[in-house]
Amino acid sequence: MENDQLKPSFNVPAAPGGSGLPTPSLQQVAPEDEEEGLALGEIIAVLIDYRWLIAAISLLALLLGLAWVFVAKPVYRADGLLQVEEKSPGVGSLKALQPLLGDDTTVSAELEILGSRMVLGRVIAKLKLDIVARPRTLPLIGDAVARRYEGSEPNSPWLAFSSFAWGGEKIQVDALDVPERALDEKLSLVAGEAGAYEVFDMDDQLVLSGRTGIRASGQGYSIFVPLLKARPGTHFRLMKRSAESAVDELRKRYSVKERGKKSGILELTLTGLDPAEIGLVLDDILNTYVRQNVERRSAEAEKTLKFLDTQLPALKTQVDSAEAAYNNYRQSRGSLDLSLETQGILKSLVDVENAAVLLKQERDELRQNFTPEHPRIQAVDNKLARLNERRKQFEGDVARLPDTQQTVLRLARDVEVSTRLYTELLNTAQQLRVAKAGTVGDVRIIDVAAVAREPVSLKPAAILGVALLLGLLVSMVAIWLLRSLRVVVEDPDVIESQLGLPVYATVPHCKTELELHRRARSGGATELLAVAYPEEDAVESLRGLRTTLHFALLDAQRNSLLITGSSPSLGKSFISKNLGAVLAQVGKRVVIVDADLRRGHIHKEFGLERALGVSEYVAGQAALDAVLKPCAVPNMWVVTTGQIPPNPSELLMHRRFEELLGELAANFDTVIVDAPPVLAVSDAAIIGRHVGATLMVARAGKHPIRELEQAVKRLNQAGVQVRGFVFNDLNVSRQRYRYGYKGYVYRYSYKT
Repeated sequence: MENDQLKPSFNVPAAPGGSGLPTPSLQQVAPEDEEEGLALGEIIAVLIDYRWLIAAISLLALLLGLAWVFVAKPVYRADGLLQVEEKSPGVGSLKALQPLLGDDTTVSAELEILGSRMVLGRVIAKLKLDIVARPRTLPLIGDAVARRYEGSEPNSPWLAFSSFAWGGEKIQVDALDVPERALDEKLSLVAGEAGAYEVFDMDDQLVLSGRTGIRASGQGYSIFVPLLKARPGTHFRLMKRSAESAVDELRKRYSVKERGKKSGILELTLTGLDPAEIGLVLDDILNTYVRQNVERRSAEAEKTLKFLDTQLPALKTQVDSAEAAYNNYRQSRGSLDLSLETQGILKSLVDVENAAVLLKQERDELRQNFTPEHPRIQAVDNKLARLNERRKQFEGDVARLPDTQQTVLRLARDVEVSTRLYTELLNTAQQLRVAKAGTVGDVRIIDVAAVAREPVSLKPAAILGVALLLGLLVSMVAIWLLRSLRVVVEDPDVIESQLGLPVYATVPHCKTELELHRRARSGGATELLAVAYPEEDAVESLRGLRTTLHFALLDAQRNSLLITGSSPSLGKSFISKNLGAVLAQVGKRVVIVDADLRRGHIHKEFGLERALGVSEYVAGQAALDAVLKPCAVPNMWVVTTGQIPPNPSELLMHRRFEELLGELAANFDTVIVDAPPVLAVSDAAIIGRHVGATLMVARAGKHPIRELEQAVKRLNQAGVQVRGFVFNDLNVSRQRYRYGYKGYVYRYSYKT
């Protein structure tokens, strides 16, 4: 593991099968029934493996949530209640006028009216909601800073952004007129000295200049600013909304719904950033709606009054004319009195005329709802026909009277009919005036607008909770993507099943080795894990490998062992030096040859010099005794790389390198050769032809199976037979979540 080991992987290997070689005592085959419950354990293992990623993403999400809490604008809500009720006249004498006072109101119709341009447009015009005037703040943080500023004077600019507002600025625009083409377009107002200001269009062209308290006009623009409080150079946003966009913007924040089915109670709500403004707007909506409702209820009566007011003067003139004609005739003929017979005929004619007028009015009302063939209209027509017949009879009676009596009778009839008709219309007009004055509409305000003291937007705690939850979800997605894209070997069983080679040992992840390596790099003393901490699980695994190799090399022609790997940073040097140490601890004479003539570093880990090593021996510049270097571990020697040559492969192909391995094999019980990676250079293939056995080191979670397959194929093509693998850096503390008891198989340390 090059004095370093990777992060923990996931899978604990089972025993190699079909190799024909002794199997390490540390490896065990999982029973089939252990596969049950694997999914949950796998999830737990993955979460443990990526715990820092989960923590980092969750922390980032939490920080973003805190940032959102800081910059989010609080949204307030105002609400009010209306009641829609059926209109019923309060005075019994006015029930006959009910058709003139409007029909019953349905709740659905009132809901539409409450959201209509008729109501909202009046509110917008009254409160000037079509004029937008607010300070321009720095994006993201400017509004949050300005909102939290509590000083009486404008805040000093942050980070030299003096054109932005930072709190304490105020502006009031009571009138703003723009050309038709400039409606709904953004304008900019720049504050000057002593209340002066300039207005620019969206192309940054100056359109007018002015001063507070004085109406300014120019180029089709007109503005009146009674209040402006800001640092000179501060920018404000201006906009004149069109009627349609102003209503649409108000509707986005405004809603009406009925409380309960057929209750007639309507709840109005309005949201916004300014609690004082939304309360004022909602109150005006309520009052405007009630006012238009009353106006609508009295509209029919008002129309009838206007008609009667035009008819009454003509009727009064007609009455006066009839009375004058009657009086003049009597004076010209002397005082004439109607006989009893003539008075009876007059009364009958007047009654018939009045009854005919009433029936004609009734027929006109019925014709608004029914056809002439309807039975009710037919009945009225029959009554009119009978009245006409009676009128003809009375007219016959009148014809038999003397001429003087006939004239007096006709004039008296005109006076009587005109007077009665004028009196009835005058009474009707008076009743309508009373009804109009007493109209209160069929809706009433139950609750005026009330603004919530707390914002209705998400509370900070809720925002942080949602942010944390989203962070966890994002981390889960990130883990899934990483796992999907990461096609690496994490289970030694995969090597055995797909490559057909045994895994002789599985070396657990060792934090102590990482600490030793870190200590050595910082200038501390170099120590071997197998010597300084012999009770470590990794050392125990190497002891198992030592036992396995003892039987595996019994039939080998040479007592030398090549340890290589497919790529760098797999832990080859860690396996080589600690395997040599555990062999030396049982009395074996062991020599470690650092054959990595490009990047070899074993001499550093034993505190030795690089010079006088393999390079010098092959070049004939040093003898065997000179390159053999004893170390602190009894029974163990080291042959360093020597000076780094320019042609390592050619040097290893020299016959003297083969002689070096032969002499070492003759003088030592075990020769361990640490070689460069197979796929990087061809050195391992050259060395493998001169050793008794070749082992490859694979690291958990480091490489895909195709890489290992290619490395084995490369060695086989060079005539080197790979005996098996050492699976390095397996994090067994995580395996218990994945495989249950099986995860503890590598943890069996000594107890005192």
